Amino acid sequence: MQIWVNGSLREQDEAAVSVFDHGLTVGDGVFETAKAVDGRAFALTRHLVRLDRSARGLGLPAPDLDQVRAACEAVLAANPMPLGRLRITYTGGLSPLGSERGRSAPSLAVALGESAPPPASTAVVTVPWTRNERSAVAGLKTTSYAENVIALAHAHERGASEAIFGNTAGRLCEGTGSNIFVVLGGRLLTPPLASGCLAGITRALVCEWAGAEEADMPLEVLREADEIFLTSTMRDVQPVHRVDDRELPGTPGPVTAKAMAAFAEGAAADADPR
Repeated sequence: MQIWVNGSLREQDEAAVSVFDHGLTVGDGVFETAKAVDGRAFALTRHLVRLDRSARGLGLPAPDLDQVRAACEAVLAANPMPLGRLRITYTGGLSPLGSERGRSAPSLAVALGESAPPPASTAVVTVPWTRNERSAVAGLKTTSYAENVIALAHAHERGASEAIFGNTAGRLCEGTGSNIFVVLGGRLLTPPLASGCLAGITRALVCEWAGAEEADMPLEVLREADEIFLTSTMRDVQPVHRVDDRELPGTPGPVTAKAMAAFAEGAAADADPR
């Protein structure tokens, strides 16, 4: 396995960053994950735009997106596989041991790992912790994922693949690594970005291709929704058959099935939708 680190491809055992890298010491970094099919990353341009937005939001220097794209292409070419998870990580670079940044250039790493298609449907659980929609990093895809690690472990202990957060106002927000959609009275709805959720790439495409609407909803909507599904880079559109102890029979429902078909058709027609 070859990995791009700060300007060149390196073998996996030789790919490293310093223990003083600010991404390691305090989580001062941003990242993107793109699905790679037969050596091509899906929606890479959208992912790079979001990487830039997250970096600027965190106060990091704007990444050289041409360099990042070249690094992605080099990694994909060096590691052929039918389905992979392409990970782009951009951090604050060498810094003092503390929150203050140093003066070194940011670090860039691009890696690829093999992946398997997601299950046809999944179970989710709600968690007692909240997303802070007023946080300084709300809506940014940062490397500070400890909260997600705890929540996802909580979900796995309960036989689910994803944990669903409300925000501090008790409104439906997102999963640890996914966006959530619900169907109410035939309407396909998803929480607005103001809820504190990430502006998911797959989320945006489902809104465009399947006609989903943004709606501010209480977390309790999951108890009455007719259909529920998750979206993410590696899940695409994944129906939910259980929320906490509530089973949703007939998964996927008709609206979810249409969204799945619309996404599959759109993705097949354009591997890099702008």
